[in-house]
Amino acid sequence: MKKINVAVIGMNFGKEFVKLYQKHPNVGKVAICQRNPEALAQTGKELGIDESMQFTSFDDVCASKEIDAIHIITPILDHYKQSLASLEAGKHTACTVPMATTIEELKNLCDAQKKSGKVYMMMETAVYTREYLYVKHLVESGQMGRIQLVRGSHMQDMGLEGWPEYWLGFPPFWYGTHAISPLLMINKTEALSVIGHGSGHISEDLAKRYGSPFACETLTFRLKDTDVVAEATRSLYETVRQYRESFDVYGTKMSYEWDQIAEEGSVLFEGGENARRFHAPDTDDLLIDELKPFTKREVILNKENVSFIQGSGHGGSHPHLVQEFVASIIEEREPLLNARMSANITAAGICGHESCLKGGEKIVIPEF
Repeated sequence: MKKINVAVIGMNFGKEFVKLYQKHPNVGKVAICQRNPEALAQTGKELGIDESMQFTSFDDVCASKEIDAIHIITPILDHYKQSLASLEAGKHTACTVPMATTIEELKNLCDAQKKSGKVYMMMETAVYTREYLYVKHLVESGQMGRIQLVRGSHMQDMGLEGWPEYWLGFPPFWYGTHAISPLLMINKTEALSVIGHGSGHISEDLAKRYGSPFACETLTFRLKDTDVVAEATRSLYETVRQYRESFDVYGTKMSYEWDQIAEEGSVLFEGGENARRFHAPDTDDLLIDELKPFTKREVILNKENVSFIQGSGHGGSHPHLVQEFVASIIEEREPLLNARMSANITAAGICGHESCLKGGEKIVIPEF
């Protein structure tokens, strides 16, 4: 059986993925990278990582001949330079969202991926949640009929304690992939153009950090090869809302709306006034046996990390992401979220933010 060695970079959120790679039958050795030597040693002991596979330097990971693939789970502003270095070092590369924060960076990464011939995959959780996979089944089986409209949102309060300083004043749609990706992927298409509108404003001390004044941004997208319009809304500061990553799909036979309040259940509209709440079923039937347990709705508490519920984080998506990344390498194929698609999803948000700053000017999203 063919095996690859994988390095996971970043040990906060990254710890969640180490155990998945350790269980995968096509993964041999798992390496970890953490800057603090004492913390690295403790993490390595907790996770059972051999000392030879423990790194404090990302450059050393890239230089290691033992490492075949690198999974980057670091702060957003590090994504571009680390992904580029990984690809240029000849490593298969996975990176948490977003892919980058400028159009130039996205083009450089796509060029680097083509030149390297290696796999690049943006690890977007929103298109592997149990909710998304269930709705995808309804669409592909014809039960929803023809899609007429899709909407997404990502509402979040980054003023909570525990977030790094770089988040302060961060432009909403520079980190918009959770709201945008389901809308494009459910239609099996990409975004062509965007019109955005900013709403409200944040305090001046936040706004001046990135030159981003809006409390909320709403974008509408024209999509390739379809008459469906996609709409997405994003907020990060000074807008009260329970945390929400959502998508809604409206069809000719059935429609779906995300939970209004967390855990109360999504809604299926089945014609006329018929509507019912439901909880999307587990998705372990789509996984190899070794990864099936990791989609369960269990909770492993880590109160120091405010970003996600551990155990089956992000709607049970984590094992699906690992399975697709490893399979694309072993099978020598493009992953679903390849470099070009990842760039389009990320660029849709970057261009949308630009449109907001320009008062709703239509922005054509570049091709990659």
